[in-house]
Amino acid sequence: MIKDDKDLIRFTKKALRIPSFSGKEKRVALFFKKAMEELGFDEVSIDEYGNVLGIINGSERGKTVLIDGHMDTVDAIDKDKWTFPPFSAKEVDGRIYARGSSDMKSSVCASIIAAAEFKKKTGGCFKGRVAIAGIVHEECFEGIACKGITNRIMPDFVIIGEATSGSVKIGGRGRAEICVETEGVSCHSSNPEKGVNAVYLMNEAIGEIQKIKANKHPVLGKGILELTDIISYPYPGSSVLPSVCRATFDRRTLTGESKESVLSEVNDALKRVQQRNKNFKAKSYIIKGEADCWTGYRITSDRFFPAWCYDQNDEMIKKSIEGLKKAHLPHNISHFSFCTNGAHYCGTLGIKGIGYGPSEEFLAHIRDEYIEIDSLLKVKKGYVSILESLLE
Repeated sequence: MIKDDKDLIRFTKKALRIPSFSGKEKRVALFFKKAMEELGFDEVSIDEYGNVLGIINGSERGKTVLIDGHMDTVDAIDKDKWTFPPFSAKEVDGRIYARGSSDMKSSVCASIIAAAEFKKKTGGCFKGRVAIAGIVHEECFEGIACKGITNRIMPDFVIIGEATSGSVKIGGRGRAEICVETEGVSCHSSNPEKGVNAVYLMNEAIGEIQKIKANKHPVLGKGILELTDIISYPYPGSSVLPSVCRATFDRRTLTGESKESVLSEVNDALKRVQQRNKNFKAKSYIIKGEADCWTGYRITSDRFFPAWCYDQNDEMIKKSIEGLKKAHLPHNISHFSFCTNGAHYCGTLGIKGIGYGPSEEFLAHIRDEYIEIDSLLKVKKGYVSILESLLE
């Protein structure tokens, strides 16, 4: 049983010592499930994706508030270069060092303990219910696995527990992965005039795509379009001109943008190249991804995740901020520059919500990832106060 902040720190360290790469979250899922059961959650379940859902029911009907956090982490491919082993959860100078400490198992721990503390504080006498979700496969498929949660419950308000650097996020950019593919003609590299080099065609395509002017949003900023990888076929070439070249672009989307609108910008650029070069052949498309969950369930999805943004004067957002004020915690307004599970809850389903979680955004995925213990404890306190304000 969690009795004080020292217990929360110990609980967090235990979770961080369990590797939970995307698709391999089983051990930490069972760990969180057991913790929820021991802490007196009224309902605890694991769905077909492998998500953990814990629910605390109030004494009267009311709104459902969900705190969402993902259990998976990126790999620690350079673990031999870390100052401390990435799953040691080493505490040094008020920090806990571990993969997933900032992004974002510590937040899941804080939300579980906050919900249990809220139940104890209210004696279960409140209107509505509190739901805590530990989500799988977020790192590659933002907002896809959490469909398992909304199939089970439809929250009235969601708190995305990603790192917010002490601010309240009222929106987040979405994400699209766009593939551009150029088609050339293979021939022996000793006679290049007999063929068409697909990589040279790609060079022209990239140059024109770079001229696309990014859309802007007053809160979310620019809709970024950035080249992230490129590969030609055949590879290695072995004296053969490449017949195909594929490039992937990361497009950070804004509200109102769709698969069709982001592709149309790229296709217009490709058409301009085609008008100049009769040998130019190219196409673009949204990449489709698939992966297996630890339960065996297969995720298949286009890699398009919509943006979202809400008015800070929305009633439940205002109440959330009031809760933080009452707890004497920071509450400045900002937005997520990266994509989160908010793409599903807020971007697709239109559920009102905010982002609020411990740690700094820049610590995600870095070597020597860490979380400040002070930040962890403050956000746990913040979660309790927000729940009190929303479900009073």
